[in-house]
Amino acid sequence: MEPGDPLGLHRVLPEEDASAPLPLPQRATRLDADIDKCFESEILVDVETLNIDAASFKQMEEASDGTATGVAELVRQTVAARGKQHNPVTGSGGMLLGKVKRVGDLVSERGVKVGDRIATLASLSLTPLALKRIIAVRLESCQVDVEATAVIFATAPFAKIPTNLPVRVALAALDVAGAAPQVARLAKSGDSVLVLGAGGKSGLLCALEARRRVGPRGKVIGLETYEPFAKDLIELGLCDAVIQEDARDAVAVRDRVAELTAGEGVDLSLSCVNVPGCEMAAIVATKDRGKAYFFAMSTSFTACALGAEGIGADIDIYIGNGYAHGHAEHTLDILREDDRLRSIFGRRYG
Repeated sequence: MEPGDPLGLHRVLPEEDASAPLPLPQRATRLDADIDKCFESEILVDVETLNIDAASFKQMEEASDGTATGVAELVRQTVAARGKQHNPVTGSGGMLLGKVKRVGDLVSERGVKVGDRIATLASLSLTPLALKRIIAVRLESCQVDVEATAVIFATAPFAKIPTNLPVRVALAALDVAGAAPQVARLAKSGDSVLVLGAGGKSGLLCALEARRRVGPRGKVIGLETYEPFAKDLIELGLCDAVIQEDARDAVAVRDRVAELTAGEGVDLSLSCVNVPGCEMAAIVATKDRGKAYFFAMSTSFTACALGAEGIGADIDIYIGNGYAHGHAEHTLDILREDDRLRSIFGRRYG
């Protein structure tokens, strides 16, 4: 059998413009998801669940009147057209849970064997997917149970599912595993931190990590508009204040944060929202020479760059990278160590 390219170029189908350079799988319009073609640099996975990213799932809900049937149809259409679950509107995907079906000879050192249950840590937007049928759509957890087969390339990260956490809880956490480790790098003792969308999956993990890092002299402010999530956030006790402003209203957010920081703004803002149009709220709430980290896939990085420039905001802007060394174990450890957070994840996603 052929080796295949470690980056997955052998699965990229030609673009309409035949003269254009061949893109990498994530940027490609279509991938070849024919699982009868075997390459030694690939791992095949029998997929059980697609964990759709929050921005993509919300867009599909809105486009289908919030029905499970409508979301299922959009997933079918996307995979049929693109050979992957790569939302054409948001440009994002998610990740998956499944059992290893085949391990190519060139990736045998990656530490998995046939039958191991794993979660991908690379986006569905670059993962070839042969979808046979959709079994169920769970609106409350953004998860879609399927019968399908996926291809993992040699360079794509994944994690074995731990045996000491419920499978769906681990899956939900691994979907946003890159968030908390980045906060650990950016937040310092004594800092003030704003988390936009603090009641969601990534927001909760970021708020907890921020609380750990800033210590008793620091301050954590959570913004959450969805009442049940705001209630969970308050009960967790991670935040010095929880505000329920619309993150799309940059002026309102700026004013509320100013009240809570003696007019200074925060040292670090973290955007974990699932709707577009929230870029400026994070930027105007951040003090001069502060940092704004955008983890949300609903973010327009053009809006961030031009928006900051337009108001003369001299801040460092970070693009949310879903990968960091050791990020899977870091995030799972947070769940193992905090009973309250694990309980919330279990109630929502278990």
